[in-house]
Amino acid sequence: MSRFWATLSLLLLATWSTLAQDWPQFLGPDRDGRYPGPALDIDWGAGGPPELWRRPVGSGFAGPVVVDGRLILFHRLEDREVVESLDASTGETVWRYDYVTTYRDDFGFDEGPRSAPVVVDGRVFTFGAQGQLHALRLETGVVEWHVDTKTEFNFRKGFFGAAGSPLVEGGHVIVNVGGADAGVVAFDAETGAVVWTALDDEASYSSGVSAVFGGVRHAVFFTRNYLAGLDPVSGTVRFSRPWRSRLRASVNAATPLVIDDVIFVSATYGTGAGLFRVNGDQLDEIWVSNEVMSNHYSTSVYNDGHLYGFHGRQEYSPSFRAVELLTGEVKWDILSYGAGTVTLADDRLLIVRESGELVVAPASPAAFTVIATTQVLPPVVRAYPALADGRVYIRNENTLICLDLNGRRSGDD
Repeated sequence: MSRFWATLSLLLLATWSTLAQDWPQFLGPDRDGRYPGPALDIDWGAGGPPELWRRPVGSGFAGPVVVDGRLILFHRLEDREVVESLDASTGETVWRYDYVTTYRDDFGFDEGPRSAPVVVDGRVFTFGAQGQLHALRLETGVVEWHVDTKTEFNFRKGFFGAAGSPLVEGGHVIVNVGGADAGVVAFDAETGAVVWTALDDEASYSSGVSAVFGGVRHAVFFTRNYLAGLDPVSGTVRFSRPWRSRLRASVNAATPLVIDDVIFVSATYGTGAGLFRVNGDQLDEIWVSNEVMSNHYSTSVYNDGHLYGFHGRQEYSPSFRAVELLTGEVKWDILSYGAGTVTLADDRLLIVRESGELVVAPASPAAFTVIATTQVLPPVVRAYPALADGRVYIRNENTLICLDLNGRRSGDD
């Protein structure tokens, strides 16, 4: 069975490579924030990159995804959560599906969905702020199945509602639901039937990732209290380690980053970061520190032995820094940079700051050197962008734009 999953992993990687121009899920094809496409054009001139289109959108922190020329937008309009398929080249609506939501944010933040859609094998999977899990056909928007996970598993609302993006792995849709004895739940991707439940833990705002350690396929989740590796077929817990703040008013939000046989996990609120090597059912500690790279909601990216990301809580204007992966040594630190997101493209950092500024800099431990920057939207920009076919799709609280990083102008396709 281990050989089977290792072979399947290679086949999946080959499939992703053939779809290198797509951005089918949160953090891209491999959920590591890396864009696998060709080099981008950053010779913008004074006006910035060409804007191909823009359109108004509803509320939500859910970033867009792009597959086969379709952009899937998950947002909220009045009292309805809306899944909308757009033509990625024009922004025009192809189909739309919506349903009633009564979610209210207790802290006065955005009340739209937080979880980015996932597109696999012609299906769109969405997980709403109240825990409404849907599977729709990519081509038509027809609903194949739906599960009200709040009713099914009676989980606690938490601070900011359901936010982790589902992980589709081995025919299962695996979700950090946060119910009693059902912290993580796997649903059959074709029917929505519950396949297994695992962990007695609340949900976090982090998204699960797929990984292979020692030739064995894993589903890695960062829940409210634990970093855990699960068997995606059975839900068996292969390893786990407590990792959370002692403060009740705290969250785990950044997604674990897997590099070969090590896992980087990070949180703020005094929790800090850690690097662990997976050794069978054990996590061997390489280093842990609260002073290295404490990610709040933004996941770091990795390139050539180094991490790049935001250090510190969003409300305290975090710094942006480079860290050597295996030692935890901080190579440079840009103080009071403010919060945002970072994507890796062709050994370059594509940073979207909450202020609405788009920044490009080399992913180099030598220094932080801005080589291109432009203001693309008014603040606040929190949702992760999508980068597909040389175009970047960015949204703020009410607008979604498409920028051309190929140097092409509208109508040149």
